[in-house]
Amino acid sequence: MHSSISTHDKKVCHLILKLREQGITEMDVLEAIERVPREIFVPPVMRDRAYEDIALPIGRGQTISQPSVVALMTRALELSNRHTVLEIGTGSGYQTCILAWLARRVYSIERHVPLLKQAEVIFRQLNIRNASNITAIAGDGMKGWPQFMTFDRIIVTAAARTKPPQALLDQLKVGGLMVVPVGDIGDQVLRLYKKESEDTYALRDLAPVRFVPLLPEVVPEDAEVDIGAGQAVMAC
Repeated sequence: MHSSISTHDKKVCHLILKLREQGITEMDVLEAIERVPREIFVPPVMRDRAYEDIALPIGRGQTISQPSVVALMTRALELSNRHTVLEIGTGSGYQTCILAWLARRVYSIERHVPLLKQAEVIFRQLNIRNASNITAIAGDGMKGWPQFMTFDRIIVTAAARTKPPQALLDQLKVGGLMVVPVGDIGDQVLRLYKKESEDTYALRDLAPVRFVPLLPEVVPEDAEVDIGAGQAVMAC
């Protein structure tokens, strides 16, 4: 008897192999990417490209990040099931679900309400850990979580101009890690911050990237958006 591999499974395997070739070898990160179905986070017309290593549009001028960026940012956080994570920029919810697969609890903030509503539907559909370890809200991510608390890990999926907002640095626990793109469009780097004390940080640059800028305030649902603005890709 010959077993056949579905087209979907072939695409997933190809992506995992590509990530391995790029140096992503952590089994927990690869397993999360293998298990979370990326195709349900993208519009139906784009689903045949869901497992290509590219960013894809999701509406409101935003994109779902390319898998290699998701993997790189996730690996940098060194997650365990003891960690609480703050995510700035829920977007499609794909990165959120990768985090939820690995961490104890994920808190996520999105400034585009329609994207948040779509993501919440997917959270319930996937039911990762009974959908009990994701809390997502509409808000200004630059201000951090509204009820002050501290987090083991923080991930920012939009680029800060020169450094992360102070509110986010304040909400990172001593010993905690934050991964955030920093810089202007065309000159951005993915940077890892380790909080060594209340006012000192160790910094490490991970890779050149291209992200939409980190912006304040919740966007009104009827507001016009720049349909070409959002992306999260490795910069070559």
